[in-house]
Amino acid sequence: MTATATSVDQPEQLGPQARPASRGARLAQRFGPAAVAALSGVLLYVSFPPRTLWWLALPAFAAFGWCLRGRNWKAGLRLGYLFGLGFLLPLLVWTGVEVGPGPWLALVVIEAVFVALVGAGVAAVSKLPGWPVWAAALWTVGEAARARVPFEGFPWGKIAFGQADGIFLPLAAVGGTPVLGFAVVLCGFGLYEIVRLVVEARRTRVVRRGAAAAALLSFVLPVAGAFAARTLVSDKADDGTATVAVIQGNVPRAGLDFNSQRRAVLDYHARETERLAAQVRAGKVAQPDFVLWPENSSDIDPFSNPDAHAVIEAAVKAIGAPVSVGGVVEKDGRLYNEQILWDPDKGPGDSYDKRQIQPFGEYLPLRSLIGAINEDWTSMVRQNFSRGSEPGVFTMAGTKVGLATCYEAAFDWAVRDTVTDGARMISVPSNNATFDRSEMTYQQLAMSRVRAVEHSRTVTVPVTSGVSAVIMPDGKITQRTGMFVADSLVQEVPLRSSQTPATRLGELPELALVLVAAAGLGWAVTAGVRARRAGDV
Repeated sequence: MTATATSVDQPEQLGPQARPASRGARLAQRFGPAAVAALSGVLLYVSFPPRTLWWLALPAFAAFGWCLRGRNWKAGLRLGYLFGLGFLLPLLVWTGVEVGPGPWLALVVIEAVFVALVGAGVAAVSKLPGWPVWAAALWTVGEAARARVPFEGFPWGKIAFGQADGIFLPLAAVGGTPVLGFAVVLCGFGLYEIVRLVVEARRTRVVRRGAAAAALLSFVLPVAGAFAARTLVSDKADDGTATVAVIQGNVPRAGLDFNSQRRAVLDYHARETERLAAQVRAGKVAQPDFVLWPENSSDIDPFSNPDAHAVIEAAVKAIGAPVSVGGVVEKDGRLYNEQILWDPDKGPGDSYDKRQIQPFGEYLPLRSLIGAINEDWTSMVRQNFSRGSEPGVFTMAGTKVGLATCYEAAFDWAVRDTVTDGARMISVPSNNATFDRSEMTYQQLAMSRVRAVEHSRTVTVPVTSGVSAVIMPDGKITQRTGMFVADSLVQEVPLRSSQTPATRLGELPELALVLVAAAGLGWAVTAGVRARRAGDV
């Protein structure tokens, strides 16, 4: 007599002791994974700044692994999208603070597609031996794709940027944000696999030693690697020190019209610089070697407006040190978001034009389409900014200072090439006034902390309205301002010339993880084809 296999789509026949599942149980079975996927995405969001709950990323990915393991790619696509929505909807809510929910929702809907594709891939590799490794590498591929397309990419929400307070942070010095993020995701998936195998062993009384060893290594190795990498992290000077001043002048008002009184913004920063100069003369504060102003601290072009030129000139002469001034400059009919090196004796000299300009903020792609949807959105970016082409490194009082303007801090290459070009410290001049008191400024501050460890450099963050900060090469904040206050920070900071493995390797760790992910997917596809052929036979 030949046994007939029961289709997985057919309900099992009830035995004499069986009872029909309750309606609640059926609903949980049907909608439970979707709910868990969305809620685990929310849990991942909660792990991000301004909260310091970095460790919540591990149970978030453990729950995501439970949702995906053993499912087909279509289910993985659906559950991945829900995970992405749960994570990105609250994380990026600040993008709609002043423009309403339309752009915010559109951004999240698009970005969540990348997470959905990762979910499909994770589901595909989830039956392979050592699946947490392949799955974590796939997450890295998703982040790499999001950092490049569409519109030059949007890396916000990289797992690494939620780990500024965590034990995994030293791994940034090993391989940058890809390695740091990979380790966190691997540890989360490994945590789920450990729990799954323990439950299975208790039920079956069988311990699969190979699978158990792989699961344990998936959890332990990232933690051990992070502790080993602490030797790469230091706040010591290996190239002398410099006394730096960070100016936060504040703005007349928050929101999109913060610069409607553009002269007021400039005056505020000049006034705060002159106030600092008075404190220096009184012996209350050390004389800075150089001074850093934020992005857009002069939205009036000082080269075509003599009054703006005179205000900046007076402030620079008062402090008696070179100043990096953030300006909006027009050259040959094109607008540039520019940092200008202003010397107290020679006046304006070198400049750096922002290279990674922000879509829908500094330039408007698909302008005609967006105008057809909402004309008000096109009025927010009346003229597109143009891109610079060279890394920004100013020599200020003998110190090479790398510049990554605001949005650029999210992009690996835009920070790294300032260090490979000789920067001994990094400055991230920013303007967050558009986003009011949202979490955006804290998320960006965490990025700068990760960059400090990644490249072992002091990082200063001068912001028009806060939070401005001084960050040591070990990622610790030593000074910070409040939000929407005028303030200045003066500190002697370590300068460093040595390069971390992350700086030297550049994109190679990310490329290696992409190849790992490709190998895992290839293995999963091959195994699936063989299984189908065996079934046909």
